[in-house]
Amino acid sequence: MADFHGVFPYLVSPVDPAGHVRTEVLGRLCDDLVKAGVHGLTPLGSTGEFAYLNAEQRTAIVQTTIEAAQGRVPVVAGVASTSTADAVTQAKAYQRLGAAGILAILEAYFPLADAQVESYFRAIADAVDIPVVIYTNPQFQRSDLTLDVIARLAEHPRIGYIKDASTNTGRLLSIMNRCGDALQVFSASAHIPTAVMLIGGRGWMAGPACIIPRQSVALYDLCKAGRWDEAMALQRRLWRINEAFARFNLAACIKAGLSIQGYAVGDPVPPQAPLTAEQRSVVEAALRDLA
Repeated sequence: MADFHGVFPYLVSPVDPAGHVRTEVLGRLCDDLVKAGVHGLTPLGSTGEFAYLNAEQRTAIVQTTIEAAQGRVPVVAGVASTSTADAVTQAKAYQRLGAAGILAILEAYFPLADAQVESYFRAIADAVDIPVVIYTNPQFQRSDLTLDVIARLAEHPRIGYIKDASTNTGRLLSIMNRCGDALQVFSASAHIPTAVMLIGGRGWMAGPACIIPRQSVALYDLCKAGRWDEAMALQRRLWRINEAFARFNLAACIKAGLSIQGYAVGDPVPPQAPLTAEQRSVVEAALRDLA
């Protein structure tokens, strides 16, 4: 199985008002992130507004990311649906395009029992020959992954990673204790990445890494070197970005940050709204402090 580790920015999805993907902007962002030292790229995560895009847009975003990466870093493409069949179709299509892994996300309208949640993720992993990262975000998902389901999924030969956005760091330790080496844990921006690395995390997949890639890589390197005092000093400085990220709409915040940095990524897909001038100034101030 591939060795995913380090900083995987959750990419934004630049879409113009007519619904066309701004492939040039996305390609330049991907290239700049790779040059900044990130360890992988994740299109169609939460920051990528997967819930607001159609199939054609999603495919264009994954294809553009893979082409821009040029094999320099792995691309782990997000797959999300309320339907198992549709999720499987997406996963197969992204593998054909050249994705190195799949980030499996469960959307649910009606509540699902554990058996149905497990079968959804298992079907995706059964359908591909590349590693699968299972994703859990209780804040947004109607049906969460329980520890029992996570432990059973960890036994699947292609499910080797989990990205957890629960904000509950104790839960991460429980997953690590329960699953051991069978399931590697990635942090989300909802956690303190340095703390997750300290307890055995593999890295983090998060939107803020789009706008602070070099600082994120520097933080990862300090953690890997066991220089925890320096890591925490840097983490405290970077946390202002996470605080802004938590206060505002996910995509709007990161898109505003990228716009400030000169990337014409546009506004979030309606009915989401862009940041107000006052909210944008908060992101601007946080970025200025980190410059």
